[in-house]
Amino acid sequence: MTGDHADLPFGIDFGGTGIKGAPVDLATGEFAQERVRVKTPASSTPENVAAALAELVAQFPASSAPVGITVPGVVRHGVVRSAANIDKSWIGTDADRLFTRALGRDVHVVNDADAAGLAEATYGAAQGHAGLVILTTLGTGIGSALVYDGVLVPNSELGHLEVDGHNAESRAANSVREAEDLSMEKWAHRLTAYYRTLERLFSPDLFVVGGGISKRSAEFLPLLEIDTEIVPATLLNQAGVVGAALYASA
Repeated sequence: MTGDHADLPFGIDFGGTGIKGAPVDLATGEFAQERVRVKTPASSTPENVAAALAELVAQFPASSAPVGITVPGVVRHGVVRSAANIDKSWIGTDADRLFTRALGRDVHVVNDADAAGLAEATYGAAQGHAGLVILTTLGTGIGSALVYDGVLVPNSELGHLEVDGHNAESRAANSVREAEDLSMEKWAHRLTAYYRTLERLFSPDLFVVGGGISKRSAEFLPLLEIDTEIVPATLLNQAGVVGAALYASA
């Protein structure tokens, strides 16, 4: 962590409880300075979040380098199109424009799972892996990212596929495992149905599994009865920040 970091892209991961950010060295995929975290505003409207972002970025040296920011929703051309777990006022917000104005820097917004997928494909579990990689984040819901030969296909939202007559994440998300107190064996049975559906639709070369539960991957990944190689994500909590910085620099 030496040298001038002012010309490095900045990544920010905007989550339900916290907003984390740091400049990222794209040569290594590592933070160039210690990550800073601020609380997500209780009323997480776009304007309130923009003020929190400005507070976070002000704790680092002034820079004109681009900023990438994750958003837990569908993002098309910088405009947020869904808001399942954030304030509904986000829908239709041109977040690129709002945050560029708030930070006085070029800002590019990206779906949070897409950012994680980019990071894992470039620096993590899928580094150097040719063909189609599908990252899934198993958490409150199921997020997804499609990366083909290192190129992101955005906004896949594969957690909302219908599997056995149900919205996939309503049966197979980690939050459901916890709420229903499922054994790893029973959860793995549901996950098998989910990943088999993805196999039939996409014939991927690799699955990468992220989300906090990926730290316990040895307890459930070996139980899945699928044909495709499946591995745990390796960047864990850094993936959003790193992927956002990478996206902003593309």
